[in-house]
Amino acid sequence: MVIRQLLYLAALAREKHFGRAAASCNVTQPTLSAAIQQLEEELGVPIVERGQRFKGLTPEGLRVLDWAHRILADCDALTQELSEMRQGLTGRLRLGAIPAALPAVSLVTTPFCIQHPRVNITILSQSSIEIQRALDAFEIDIAITYLDNEPLINVRAHPLYRERYIFLTSDTGPFARRETLTWAEAAAVPLCLLTPDMQNRRIINGIFRSVNQAPQPAIETDSMVALCSYVSSGHWSSVMPHTVLHLFGVPVGMRAIRLVEPEPTHEIGLVVANRAPEPPLARALLASTMAQDFQSALDLSLSRYAALSV
Repeated sequence: MVIRQLLYLAALAREKHFGRAAASCNVTQPTLSAAIQQLEEELGVPIVERGQRFKGLTPEGLRVLDWAHRILADCDALTQELSEMRQGLTGRLRLGAIPAALPAVSLVTTPFCIQHPRVNITILSQSSIEIQRALDAFEIDIAITYLDNEPLINVRAHPLYRERYIFLTSDTGPFARRETLTWAEAAAVPLCLLTPDMQNRRIINGIFRSVNQAPQPAIETDSMVALCSYVSSGHWSSVMPHTVLHLFGVPVGMRAIRLVEPEPTHEIGLVVANRAPEPPLARALLASTMAQDFQSALDLSLSRYAALSV
């Protein structure tokens, strides 16, 4: 068995097409197919369902794929360790982030980038469910997600800040002069919200249920930017995490109002797969966050732009 065979298998599982998998590995399709056949012969099990086209992996193939992801992740970690010993950290850090946390990602990663200028970062917008799957499959190194609302499995968590909620609405609408708004009042107006697969939306739904409300949003999207765009039209309002104020302030034509009765918060943090040793890049990002006060920075934006008591 060689690492190249495992790379080809991981590419085939990802692309679900022999030609695309070969192209992603910069080899010909016969080369990729032959390498996987050699892997099957060496392990003595069928890995790929045979047919004219890719049909999927066999049960044995799925188990081999799990180990392939683990071995490839360990090889990457070894390369990073050796690089760190010679010349400082290099490589690419893959970070998944829920949409509600994206406005705060630069706060978390900028000090790391300054400390480790030879490292590149890929940031992926993912739901909390996608983050769990991607961590399990070693497709990302670290993630920013909710820590206290839905269970996380086989991860180590490091808190960053607690998320608060604001009502974003037109500054010419019926609530333009309000300093606070109850959740029950917010449920009675036309809303645009994140899609139900997003944990932020599930949190918001739960808060509305706690006050015996079940709003039916006219617009659903997985993009915070799209929500702001719809609110700017003046026809809709939205419930958003207070981190948007750190990124945008209060956009022109809008007003941010504190939501009360109740005033819940939820914890956002970094999570890494629960394995030892931690990948060097993920370990370095965690270390760079230790001396930072993200809560104060985000709450400052909250008090500045929404006149909220925090």
